[in-house]
Amino acid sequence: MKKIAVFTSGGDSPGMNACVRAVVRSAIFHGLDIYGIRRGYNGMIKGDIFKMESSTVSNIIQRGGTILKSARSKDFVTKEGRQQAYEQLQKHGIEGLVAIGGDGTFTGANIFYEEFGIPTIGAPGTIDNDLYGTDFTIGYDTAVNTAIYAIDKIRDTADSHERVFFVEVMGRDSGYIAIPCAVGGGAEIVMIPETKTTIDKVVDALRTGWSRSKTSFIVIVAEGDEEGSAVEIAAKVQAAIPQMDARVTILGHVQRGGAPTAADRMLASQLGIACVEGLVNGRACEMAGIVSGEVVYTPFKETITKVKALNPNYARMIDILSV
Repeated sequence: MKKIAVFTSGGDSPGMNACVRAVVRSAIFHGLDIYGIRRGYNGMIKGDIFKMESSTVSNIIQRGGTILKSARSKDFVTKEGRQQAYEQLQKHGIEGLVAIGGDGTFTGANIFYEEFGIPTIGAPGTIDNDLYGTDFTIGYDTAVNTAIYAIDKIRDTADSHERVFFVEVMGRDSGYIAIPCAVGGGAEIVMIPETKTTIDKVVDALRTGWSRSKTSFIVIVAEGDEEGSAVEIAAKVQAAIPQMDARVTILGHVQRGGAPTAADRMLASQLGIACVEGLVNGRACEMAGIVSGEVVYTPFKETITKVKALNPNYARMIDILSV
């Protein structure tokens, strides 16, 4: 293998640039030509491919987002689109890929390998931390710290005005962001997709808190909770407790931006190197991850299909600490 390419796909996450930097410099270290593909699979189809040098990735480790841009590709879902992508890679002599993204990115890479034999090693780039095969994903630590920073400020207002704040964080299918935000932000209640927290339970928890002379509350809601969005949940609780002074804050995409933390820069750098060395060593269709401090490679099929279970003790921590 002499030529490889790197691209970012799906939602952006802080640390993607640090991973791109590590891929580029690791490839050069191993004597490979390295190319960048702009705008993910869309760019691959359109041939938006360029040679990268060490200087190309100077001064990007601290930047959020991705210098390679990101896009979701409807065309790559089709066989014709993947054929075009393959032809573009052939034009540049590219023999292997590093894909930085999530399950959608890896699903595409897996199909692409089965059809055209282009080996891909993936780096888990998603703030949700919901990919099987790694303890942490690139961007997760930064997203949690960004959310905690906002929640700390919200608590000041909640306390001053004796209000209940419903704070919605990202997590369509997972409570991995919501749980540390709840523990670290001192929330009284957390609502996540993995566990069923009914409106009645929220109402009871609030009333119990008031009976203990609590005057303000933070309720953390993962966007994928079965009871609905934070706006919907707040409305349901308000109907049960008309006298409640409630506000809703949706943190949204602010969690996906900003300079990556030191932990995310370190993780991204480790995984970028692991991806290149995986290709050099003949690996294909695997995600590089860190489990218990060690680099591991997990087949895309497992990463995509297996569920990364949330520690059940986390929710219990909220019950204990909110007393």
